[in-house]
Amino acid sequence: MVHILVVDDDEDTLEVVRVALTKPGRKVEAVRDAQAALAMAGTHQYAVVLTDINLKSKVNGLDLLRAFREASPATNVILMSGFGTLDNAVEGVRNGAFDYISKPFDIREVIATVDRACEARTPVETVSLASSPLPAGLLGRTRGMLEVYKQIALAADSSTPILVIGESGTGKELVARAIHDYGKGAARPFVAVNCGALAETLLESELFGHVRGSFTGAVADKKGLFEQANGGTIFLDEIGETSPALQVKLLRVLQEGEVRPVGASRSAKVNARVLAATNRDLEEEVAARRFRQDLYYRLSAFIIRLPALRDRRDDIPLLLGQFVRNAGARARRDVQLTPDAVEQLTAHAWPGNVRELENVVERLVIGSRSGRVDRADVAAVVRTGGSGKFEDVFAELPSLDELERRYLLHVLDVAHGHRTRAAEILKIDRKTLYRMAARFGIPLGKSHDAGGVLPPQD
Repeated sequence: MVHILVVDDDEDTLEVVRVALTKPGRKVEAVRDAQAALAMAGTHQYAVVLTDINLKSKVNGLDLLRAFREASPATNVILMSGFGTLDNAVEGVRNGAFDYISKPFDIREVIATVDRACEARTPVETVSLASSPLPAGLLGRTRGMLEVYKQIALAADSSTPILVIGESGTGKELVARAIHDYGKGAARPFVAVNCGALAETLLESELFGHVRGSFTGAVADKKGLFEQANGGTIFLDEIGETSPALQVKLLRVLQEGEVRPVGASRSAKVNARVLAATNRDLEEEVAARRFRQDLYYRLSAFIIRLPALRDRRDDIPLLLGQFVRNAGARARRDVQLTPDAVEQLTAHAWPGNVRELENVVERLVIGSRSGRVDRADVAAVVRTGGSGKFEDVFAELPSLDELERRYLLHVLDVAHGHRTRAAEILKIDRKTLYRMAARFGIPLGKSHDAGGVLPPQD
């Protein structure tokens, strides 16, 4: 007989779950009193305990998790919560929780999770939780964000490279910082670099360092970011923008644990955990031979996928609350959003994700004269030339890639097709210029003003 305990202070939820889990070969007990459930930890043996975290008692679900795991390490404890946070998820996972379910839940998900827990029945090592601050901006109680929290908790104490995938503005660096802050090396450096923001030669020097005289302007030896992050974490944002040549060198760092500064004859050992992020589909990039397969395999042993804000709209009011408070503190004013304003902001698609939402809130708070932001204020900040519907907000604005493509065309026009001059204006090297042109399908042998043709100029 498999014994299961369900703990929840809501009588209706308790009964629904008890009935759903009951079947031949199982005995399901349902308890509303958290103190009574705590006392049962030392006197009863359960295969699975399913408990809400937020119980109307001094005892909460995390207390029950610790008690049942200590009394019976083979008991699999599943946590439920309608107020999920990263702190709760990390503490739950580190103290041996089998899984973490968000409320309101699909009862089929609960049944499937409990079935898996009954089949597993294997002890999970308990790890004490070091106190760490909750990274600002990582807010959300939807199922997608709870899954992200669980993945952060699982990844924190590992030394395996982590790949964070998500659209621009979803908070990939916040996830990387959370993994670092909750990990064993939290007291060590966290070093971040945007691989798409630097020319190849400059990025190589930044990452690996250089020796004096290795190139013009190298007036002294310089430690690279990998060495600066030694013992800690290095975060390679937009790693999909790196060149094949640099990818080879990054692969060597991951395989050998050493870097060779530009112009140096010897390599230096480094011990930095590598976290990487991209808004690209690296599998497609590998298939198109724009990204090395071996490097992708090294980075993708553990992947965290961030949901777009449009896929977790129920989190938007929570984010609005934080962003309004933060912006109000900076502006030294108390600003409130009306329910209509919140509804309007929640309905938007937010192509720029959380970053765009925060920017809009900042503008609303700064522009507020009465301390009250309503629907008209929102419409004024996000007005476009479209249909006037809020869903059209920002719909006509170009993407960052499109802006970069237009600017490259403009620079080529100014340089009259002269590639070396164009590279100088852009402050990049010729190889980077070629890669940019190839990415946007721009032939460098043609002028770009009136469709005329110029011979390639160097």
